[in-house]
Amino acid sequence: MSDCHSELSPRERALLKIRRDSDTKAGELAKMEKMLQQTKDLLDKKTEPGTEKMDYQENMVEDLEEKVRSSRRHRRNSLHHTQMLESQMKTVKGELEGTLDHLQELRNVLRRSQQKAEERKAVMEKLAAGHR
Repeated sequence: MSDCHSELSPRERALLKIRRDSDTKAGELAKMEKMLQQTKDLLDKKTEPGTEKMDYQENMVEDLEEKVRSSRRHRRNSLHHTQMLESQMKTVKGELEGTLDHLQELRNVLRRSQQKAEERKAVMEKLAAGHR
């Protein structure tokens, strides 16, 4: 059974890493959304229409919006990947349990065969001793 745990540990570690990355990206997304809102608020407060400033601010807002969209896509992809890994882990765990059950059955068959062989050997030794 310890072999089963050692087999699952790398997958579990990968899953935990993906979850941490997803949480980190969610935090970054929240910060970017806050920055975007602050930038939009600043734009709304501006009463002087300076074209250079407006262009710069518009570009900055567009960049932030793209970063937010990118982070959302990355988060969705990470969640999907996490779900796939969890599904694969369940499948592997089921397969390992089935293999373990099969190995236990084979071990029981081997024990019975060894016992029968020992009994036959004892009978053969008794017969050989009786012929002497």
